[in-house]
Amino acid sequence: MNILRFSDICAQGKARGQRVFIRADLNVPQDDAGHITEDTRIRASLPCIRIALDAGAAVMVTSHLGRPTEGEFKPEDSLAPVATRLSELLGLEVSLRSNWVDGVQVAPGQVVLLENCRVNKGEKKNNPELAQKMAALCDIFVHDAFGTAHRAEASTYGIAQYAKVACAGPLLAAEIDAISKALANPKRPLAAIVAGSKVSTKLTILKSLAANVDQLIVGGGIANTFMLAAGLKIGKSLAEPALLAEARTVIEAMKARGAEVPIPTDVVVAKTFAADAQATVKAATEVADDDLILDIGPQTAARLATQLKAAGTIVWNGPVGVFEFEAFSHGTETIARAIAESSAFSIAGGGDTLAAIAKYGIEKQVGYISTGGGAFLEILEGKQLPAFEILEKRARG
Repeated sequence: MNILRFSDICAQGKARGQRVFIRADLNVPQDDAGHITEDTRIRASLPCIRIALDAGAAVMVTSHLGRPTEGEFKPEDSLAPVATRLSELLGLEVSLRSNWVDGVQVAPGQVVLLENCRVNKGEKKNNPELAQKMAALCDIFVHDAFGTAHRAEASTYGIAQYAKVACAGPLLAAEIDAISKALANPKRPLAAIVAGSKVSTKLTILKSLAANVDQLIVGGGIANTFMLAAGLKIGKSLAEPALLAEARTVIEAMKARGAEVPIPTDVVVAKTFAADAQATVKAATEVADDDLILDIGPQTAARLATQLKAAGTIVWNGPVGVFEFEAFSHGTETIARAIAESSAFSIAGGGDTLAAIAKYGIEKQVGYISTGGGAFLEILEGKQLPAFEILEKRARG
Protein backbone atom coordinates (compact mmCIF):
# COMPACT_ATOMS: atom_id res chain seq x y z
CA MET A 1 0.00 0.00 0.00
CA ASN A 2 1.55 3.26 -1.15
CA ILE A 3 1.13 5.95 1.53
CA LEU A 4 3.22 8.77 2.97
CA ARG A 5 4.71 7.91 6.36
CA PHE A 6 5.23 10.53 9.04
CA SER A 7 8.49 8.89 10.12
CA ASP A 8 9.91 9.41 6.60
CA ILE A 9 8.80 13.06 6.52
CA CYS A 10 10.54 13.67 9.86
CA ALA A 11 13.68 11.79 8.81
CA GLN A 12 13.93 14.08 5.78
CA GLY A 13 13.77 17.16 8.06
CA LYS A 14 10.48 18.29 6.53
CA ALA A 15 8.61 18.59 9.85
CA ARG A 16 10.93 21.16 11.47
CA GLY A 17 8.99 24.26 12.43
CA GLN A 18 5.81 22.82 10.93
CA ARG A 19 2.40 22.63 12.59
CA VAL A 20 1.56 18.92 12.95
CA PHE A 21 -2.01 17.75 13.65
CA ILE A 22 -2.13 14.17 14.99
CA ARG A 23 -5.45 12.28 15.07
CA ALA A 24 -4.81 9.75 17.83
CA ASP A 25 -7.04 7.21 19.57
CA LEU A 26 -7.08 8.26 23.22
CA ASN A 27 -10.51 6.80 23.95
CA VAL A 28 -9.56 5.27 27.32
CA PRO A 29 -11.81 3.78 30.02
CA GLN A 30 -12.47 5.84 33.15
CA ASP A 31 -14.15 5.19 36.48
CA ASP A 32 -17.12 7.17 37.82
CA ALA A 33 -14.77 9.76 39.30
CA GLY A 34 -13.14 10.38 35.90
CA HIS A 35 -9.88 8.57 36.69
CA ILE A 36 -8.29 6.63 33.81
CA THR A 37 -8.40 2.91 34.60
CA GLU A 38 -6.31 1.63 31.66
CA ASP A 39 -3.92 3.77 29.60
CA THR A 40 -2.68 1.45 26.82
CA ARG A 41 -4.02 3.69 24.07
CA ILE A 42 -2.34 6.77 25.53
CA ARG A 43 0.99 4.92 25.73
CA ALA A 44 0.52 3.69 22.16
CA SER A 45 0.17 7.30 20.96
CA LEU A 46 3.51 8.40 22.44
CA PRO A 47 5.88 7.29 19.62
CA CYS A 48 4.09 9.52 17.08
CA ILE A 49 4.12 12.53 19.41
CA ARG A 50 7.79 11.99 20.27
CA ILE A 51 8.76 11.68 16.59
CA ALA A 52 7.06 15.03 15.97
CA LEU A 53 8.77 16.71 18.95
CA ASP A 54 12.18 15.32 18.02
CA ALA A 55 11.67 16.65 14.49
CA GLY A 56 11.12 20.19 15.85
CA ALA A 57 7.40 20.41 15.09
CA ALA A 58 4.60 22.30 16.82
CA VAL A 59 2.28 19.48 17.86
CA MET A 60 -1.51 19.33 18.13
CA VAL A 61 -3.21 16.09 19.14
CA THR A 62 -6.91 15.27 19.21
CA SER A 63 -9.11 12.24 19.80
CA HIS A 64 -12.67 11.25 20.49
CA LEU A 65 -13.67 10.06 23.97
CA GLY A 66 -16.89 8.21 24.69
CA ARG A 67 -20.05 9.04 22.76
CA PRO A 68 -20.68 12.77 23.16
CA THR A 69 -23.55 14.63 21.52
CA GLU A 70 -22.27 16.98 18.82
CA GLY A 71 -22.50 20.60 19.88
CA GLU A 72 -23.27 19.73 23.52
CA PHE A 73 -20.09 19.55 25.59
CA LYS A 74 -20.43 17.88 29.01
CA PRO A 75 -17.69 17.61 31.68
CA GLU A 76 -17.59 13.81 31.30
CA ASP A 77 -16.71 14.27 27.60
CA SER A 78 -13.51 16.14 28.44
CA LEU A 79 -10.02 14.94 27.54
CA ALA A 80 -8.69 16.67 30.69
CA PRO A 81 -7.66 13.38 32.40
CA VAL A 82 -5.88 12.39 29.16
CA ALA A 83 -3.99 15.71 29.09
CA THR A 84 -2.81 15.07 32.65
CA ARG A 85 -1.65 11.54 31.81
CA LEU A 86 0.05 12.65 28.59
CA SER A 87 1.93 15.34 30.54
CA GLU A 88 3.18 12.69 33.01
CA LEU A 89 4.28 10.27 30.29
CA LEU A 90 5.94 12.87 28.05
CA GLY A 91 7.54 14.77 30.93
CA LEU A 92 6.28 18.11 29.66
CA GLU A 93 3.14 20.17 30.05
CA VAL A 94 0.35 19.27 27.64
CA SER A 95 -2.29 21.98 27.82
CA LEU A 96 -5.89 21.27 26.88
CA ARG A 97 -7.53 23.61 24.36
CA SER A 98 -11.29 24.03 23.97
CA ASN A 99 -13.12 25.70 21.04
CA TRP A 100 -10.08 25.09 18.89
CA VAL A 101 -11.57 24.72 15.42
CA ASP A 102 -11.13 28.40 14.48
CA GLY A 103 -7.50 28.64 15.60
CA VAL A 104 -4.78 27.20 17.85
CA GLN A 105 -1.55 28.80 19.03
CA VAL A 106 1.25 26.26 19.45
CA ALA A 107 5.02 26.71 19.12
CA PRO A 108 7.68 24.20 17.99
CA GLY A 109 8.57 21.91 20.89
CA GLN A 110 5.09 22.30 22.42
CA VAL A 111 2.26 19.75 22.56
CA VAL A 112 -1.37 20.81 22.96
CA LEU A 113 -4.33 18.48 23.29
CA LEU A 114 -7.42 19.61 21.40
CA GLU A 115 -10.66 18.86 23.24
CA ASN A 116 -12.86 15.88 22.24
CA CYS A 117 -13.24 16.12 18.45
CA ARG A 118 -16.61 14.35 18.44
CA VAL A 119 -18.18 17.34 20.21
CA ASN A 120 -17.66 19.42 17.05
CA LYS A 121 -20.81 19.81 14.97
CA GLY A 122 -20.42 17.98 11.66
CA GLU A 123 -17.66 15.60 12.84
CA LYS A 124 -19.44 12.29 12.29
CA LYS A 125 -20.93 13.29 8.93
CA ASN A 126 -17.58 14.61 7.69
CA ASN A 127 -18.82 18.16 7.16
CA PRO A 128 -16.55 19.78 4.50
CA GLU A 129 -16.50 23.20 6.19
CA LEU A 130 -15.39 21.66 9.50
CA ALA A 131 -12.78 19.51 7.75
CA GLN A 132 -11.38 22.54 5.92
CA LYS A 133 -11.09 24.51 9.17
CA MET A 134 -9.20 21.61 10.77
CA ALA A 135 -6.90 21.33 7.76
CA ALA A 136 -6.14 25.07 7.96
CA LEU A 137 -4.72 24.55 11.48
CA CYS A 138 -1.80 22.48 10.25
CA ASP A 139 0.94 21.94 7.69
CA ILE A 140 0.99 18.16 8.16
CA PHE A 141 -1.94 15.90 9.10
CA VAL A 142 -0.99 12.58 10.70
CA HIS A 143 -3.56 9.79 11.00
CA ASP A 144 -2.44 7.49 13.83
CA ALA A 145 -5.78 6.06 15.04
CA PHE A 146 -6.37 2.68 13.39
CA GLY A 147 -9.43 2.13 15.62
CA THR A 148 -11.18 4.92 13.67
CA ALA A 149 -9.81 4.02 10.21
CA HIS A 150 -13.14 2.50 9.14
CA ARG A 151 -14.97 5.79 9.73
CA ALA A 152 -15.04 8.67 7.26
CA GLU A 153 -15.31 11.56 9.73
CA ALA A 154 -14.04 15.14 9.61
CA SER A 155 -11.02 14.45 11.85
CA THR A 156 -10.11 11.18 10.12
CA TYR A 157 -11.01 11.62 6.45
CA GLY A 158 -12.06 15.19 5.62
CA ILE A 159 -8.96 16.78 7.11
CA ALA A 160 -6.81 14.35 5.10
CA GLN A 161 -8.52 15.58 1.93
CA TYR A 162 -7.71 19.24 2.56
CA ALA A 163 -4.46 19.30 4.57
CA LYS A 164 -1.28 20.36 2.74
CA VAL A 165 0.26 16.98 3.58
CA ALA A 166 -1.57 13.86 4.83
CA CYS A 167 0.32 10.84 6.12
CA ALA A 168 0.19 7.77 8.38
CA GLY A 169 1.64 7.79 11.88
CA PRO A 170 3.70 4.84 13.19
CA LEU A 171 0.69 2.99 14.69
CA LEU A 172 -1.39 3.19 11.52
CA ALA A 173 1.62 2.37 9.33
CA ALA A 174 2.35 -0.73 11.43
CA GLU A 175 -1.26 -1.91 10.99
CA ILE A 176 -1.04 -1.41 7.22
CA ASP A 177 2.24 -3.35 7.06
CA ALA A 178 0.92 -6.23 9.18
CA ILE A 179 -2.36 -6.49 7.28
CA SER A 180 -0.57 -6.42 3.92
CA LYS A 181 1.81 -9.14 5.10
CA ALA A 182 -1.05 -11.34 6.33
CA LEU A 183 -3.62 -10.86 3.59
CA ALA A 184 -2.12 -9.20 0.52
CA ASN A 185 1.15 -11.17 0.33
CA PRO A 186 0.80 -14.09 2.77
CA LYS A 187 3.28 -16.89 3.19
CA ARG A 188 1.34 -20.13 2.61
CA PRO A 189 -0.41 -22.05 4.00
CA LEU A 190 -2.68 -19.20 5.18
CA ALA A 191 -4.89 -20.22 8.11
CA ALA A 192 -7.69 -18.06 9.47
CA ILE A 193 -9.51 -18.59 12.77
CA VAL A 194 -12.92 -16.92 12.86
CA ALA A 195 -14.95 -17.51 15.99
CA GLY A 196 -17.84 -15.86 17.73
CA SER A 197 -21.42 -16.42 18.74
CA LYS A 198 -23.13 -15.77 15.39
CA VAL A 199 -22.46 -16.60 11.76
CA SER A 200 -24.59 -13.59 10.76
CA THR A 201 -22.12 -11.10 12.28
CA LYS A 202 -19.13 -12.73 10.54
CA LEU A 203 -20.76 -14.02 7.33
CA THR A 204 -19.13 -11.48 4.98
CA ILE A 205 -15.76 -12.16 6.67
CA LEU A 206 -16.17 -15.92 6.19
CA LYS A 207 -17.08 -15.48 2.52
CA SER A 208 -14.19 -13.09 1.89
CA LEU A 209 -11.65 -15.34 3.59
CA ALA A 210 -13.03 -18.48 1.87
CA ALA A 211 -11.76 -17.05 -1.41
CA ASN A 212 -8.20 -16.67 -0.11
CA VAL A 213 -7.25 -18.90 2.83
CA ASP A 214 -6.05 -22.51 2.88
CA GLN A 215 -7.69 -23.37 6.21
CA LEU A 216 -10.73 -21.63 7.65
CA ILE A 217 -11.07 -22.65 11.29
CA VAL A 218 -14.44 -21.75 12.83
CA GLY A 219 -15.22 -21.70 16.55
CA GLY A 220 -17.87 -20.83 19.11
CA GLY A 221 -21.48 -20.52 17.96
CA ILE A 222 -20.23 -20.20 14.38
CA ALA A 223 -18.75 -23.72 14.58
CA ASN A 224 -22.10 -25.05 15.85
CA THR A 225 -23.84 -23.72 12.74
CA PHE A 226 -21.17 -25.34 10.54
CA MET A 227 -21.60 -28.63 12.44
CA LEU A 228 -25.33 -28.48 11.72
CA ALA A 229 -24.56 -27.78 8.06
CA ALA A 230 -22.32 -30.88 8.03
CA GLY A 231 -25.24 -33.01 9.30
CA LEU A 232 -24.23 -33.25 12.96
CA LYS A 233 -26.57 -32.78 15.95
CA ILE A 234 -25.72 -29.93 18.33
CA GLY A 235 -28.38 -30.35 21.05
CA LYS A 236 -29.52 -27.00 22.44
CA SER A 237 -26.28 -25.20 21.50
CA LEU A 238 -26.26 -21.67 20.17
CA ALA A 239 -26.56 -21.73 16.36
CA GLU A 240 -28.33 -20.08 13.43
CA PRO A 241 -30.27 -22.75 11.51
CA ALA A 242 -31.51 -20.12 9.02
CA LEU A 243 -27.95 -19.73 7.77
CA LEU A 244 -27.15 -23.38 7.03
CA ALA A 245 -27.21 -22.74 3.28
CA GLU A 246 -24.69 -19.92 3.73
CA ALA A 247 -22.44 -22.16 5.82
CA ARG A 248 -22.60 -24.88 3.16
CA THR A 249 -21.68 -22.30 0.51
CA VAL A 250 -18.53 -21.42 2.46
CA ILE A 251 -17.66 -25.12 2.92
CA GLU A 252 -18.13 -25.78 -0.82
CA ALA A 253 -16.15 -22.68 -1.82
CA MET A 254 -13.23 -23.91 0.26
CA LYS A 255 -13.55 -27.47 -1.06
CA ALA A 256 -13.55 -26.23 -4.66
CA ARG A 257 -10.13 -24.67 -4.03
CA GLY A 258 -8.73 -27.80 -2.38
CA ALA A 259 -9.00 -26.08 1.01
CA GLU A 260 -11.13 -26.95 4.03
CA VAL A 261 -13.26 -25.85 6.94
CA PRO A 262 -12.24 -28.37 9.65
CA ILE A 263 -15.40 -29.61 11.41
CA PRO A 264 -14.91 -30.59 15.10
CA THR A 265 -14.67 -34.34 15.72
CA ASP A 266 -15.08 -33.96 19.49
CA VAL A 267 -16.56 -31.26 21.70
CA VAL A 268 -16.88 -30.25 25.35
CA VAL A 269 -20.51 -30.06 26.48
CA ALA A 270 -22.51 -29.11 29.56
CA LYS A 271 -26.17 -29.15 30.55
CA THR A 272 -26.16 -25.48 31.61
CA PHE A 273 -24.25 -22.33 30.65
CA ALA A 274 -22.36 -21.66 33.87
CA ALA A 275 -18.79 -21.42 35.13
CA ASP A 276 -19.37 -24.34 37.52
CA ALA A 277 -21.23 -26.56 35.01
CA GLN A 278 -20.01 -30.14 34.68
CA ALA A 279 -17.85 -30.38 31.52
CA THR A 280 -18.01 -33.59 29.48
CA VAL A 281 -15.94 -34.48 26.40
CA LYS A 282 -17.98 -36.20 23.69
CA ALA A 283 -17.51 -37.29 20.10
CA ALA A 284 -19.18 -34.80 17.77
CA THR A 285 -21.54 -37.58 16.67
CA GLU A 286 -22.79 -38.22 20.23
CA VAL A 287 -24.13 -34.82 21.32
CA ALA A 288 -27.39 -35.28 23.26
CA ASP A 289 -30.54 -33.21 22.73
CA ASP A 290 -30.05 -31.37 26.04
CA ASP A 291 -26.31 -30.70 25.58
CA LEU A 292 -24.72 -27.27 25.16
CA ILE A 293 -21.46 -27.26 23.17
CA LEU A 294 -19.15 -24.80 24.95
CA ASP A 295 -15.72 -25.72 23.57
CA ILE A 296 -13.92 -27.84 21.01
CA GLY A 297 -12.65 -31.17 22.32
CA PRO A 298 -9.00 -32.13 22.94
CA GLN A 299 -8.75 -34.26 19.78
CA THR A 300 -10.03 -31.41 17.60
CA ALA A 301 -7.83 -28.88 19.40
CA ALA A 302 -4.73 -31.06 18.90
CA ARG A 303 -5.50 -31.51 15.18
CA LEU A 304 -5.97 -27.77 14.68
CA ALA A 305 -2.81 -27.02 16.69
CA THR A 306 -0.81 -29.26 14.33
CA GLN A 307 -2.22 -27.39 11.32
CA LEU A 308 -1.44 -24.00 12.86
CA LYS A 309 2.13 -24.98 13.68
CA ALA A 310 2.62 -25.86 9.99
CA ALA A 311 1.06 -22.63 8.70
CA GLY A 312 2.97 -19.82 7.01
CA THR A 313 0.51 -17.10 8.04
CA ILE A 314 -2.24 -17.05 10.70
CA VAL A 315 -5.11 -14.58 11.07
CA TRP A 316 -6.95 -14.91 14.40
CA ASN A 317 -10.29 -13.37 15.33
CA GLY A 318 -12.16 -14.89 18.23
CA PRO A 319 -11.76 -17.60 20.92
CA VAL A 320 -13.04 -21.08 19.98
CA GLY A 321 -14.93 -21.71 23.23
CA VAL A 322 -16.25 -20.05 26.36
CA PHE A 323 -12.69 -19.40 27.54
CA GLU A 324 -13.87 -17.22 30.43
CA PHE A 325 -15.06 -20.45 32.13
CA GLU A 326 -12.03 -22.55 33.13
CA ALA A 327 -13.63 -25.90 32.21
CA PHE A 328 -14.30 -24.65 28.67
CA SER A 329 -11.08 -22.71 28.09
CA HIS A 330 -8.78 -25.53 27.01
CA GLY A 331 -9.59 -25.37 23.28
CA THR A 332 -8.78 -21.66 23.11
CA GLU A 333 -5.64 -22.16 25.20
CA THR A 334 -4.43 -24.95 22.88
CA ILE A 335 -5.03 -22.75 19.83
CA ALA A 336 -3.31 -19.76 21.51
CA ARG A 337 -0.24 -21.80 22.46
CA ALA A 338 -0.03 -23.34 18.97
CA ILE A 339 -0.02 -19.84 17.46
CA ALA A 340 2.68 -18.82 19.95
CA GLU A 341 4.82 -21.83 19.01
CA SER A 342 4.26 -21.54 15.25
CA SER A 343 6.94 -19.98 13.06
CA ALA A 344 4.11 -18.41 11.02
CA PHE A 345 3.54 -14.66 10.87
CA SER A 346 0.41 -14.17 12.99
CA ILE A 347 -1.96 -11.22 13.25
CA ALA A 348 -4.73 -11.13 15.85
CA GLY A 349 -7.55 -8.68 16.51
CA GLY A 350 -10.86 -8.24 18.30
CA GLY A 351 -11.60 -7.63 21.98
CA ASP A 352 -12.13 -11.26 23.05
CA THR A 353 -9.05 -12.36 21.11
CA LEU A 354 -6.92 -9.76 22.89
CA ALA A 355 -8.35 -10.93 26.23
CA ALA A 356 -7.35 -14.53 25.39
CA ILE A 357 -3.85 -13.43 24.35
CA ALA A 358 -3.47 -11.58 27.66
CA LYS A 359 -4.87 -14.51 29.67
CA TYR A 360 -2.31 -16.94 28.24
CA GLY A 361 0.57 -14.43 28.22
CA ILE A 362 1.51 -14.87 24.56
CA GLU A 363 1.65 -11.18 23.56
CA LYS A 364 5.31 -11.43 22.56
CA GLN A 365 4.76 -14.57 20.48
CA VAL A 366 2.02 -13.09 18.27
CA GLY A 367 3.46 -11.37 15.20
CA TYR A 368 1.11 -8.40 15.36
CA ILE A 369 -1.80 -7.51 17.65
CA SER A 370 -4.26 -5.18 15.95
CA THR A 371 -5.55 -2.27 18.02
CA GLY A 372 -8.80 -1.67 16.11
CA GLY A 373 -11.81 -3.93 16.58
CA GLY A 374 -14.26 -2.67 13.96
CA ALA A 375 -11.52 -1.62 11.55
CA PHE A 376 -9.82 -5.04 11.81
CA LEU A 377 -13.10 -6.84 11.07
CA GLU A 378 -13.83 -4.66 8.05
CA ILE A 379 -10.39 -5.48 6.63
CA LEU A 380 -11.14 -9.18 7.04
CA GLU A 381 -14.38 -8.54 5.14
CA GLY A 382 -12.29 -7.32 2.24
CA LYS A 383 -13.40 -3.70 2.58
CA GLN A 384 -11.23 -0.71 1.70
CA LEU A 385 -11.01 1.41 4.85
CA PRO A 386 -11.68 5.13 4.31
CA ALA A 387 -8.42 6.12 6.07
CA PHE A 388 -6.35 3.88 3.81
CA GLU A 389 -8.20 5.05 0.70
CA ILE A 390 -7.69 8.79 1.30
CA LEU A 391 -4.04 8.39 2.37
CA GLU A 392 -3.29 6.38 -0.78
CA LYS A 393 -5.06 9.01 -2.87
CA ARG A 394 -3.05 11.85 -1.27
CA ALA A 395 0.22 9.91 -1.73
CA ARG A 396 -0.50 9.72 -5.47
CA GLY A 397 -0.91 13.51 -5.48
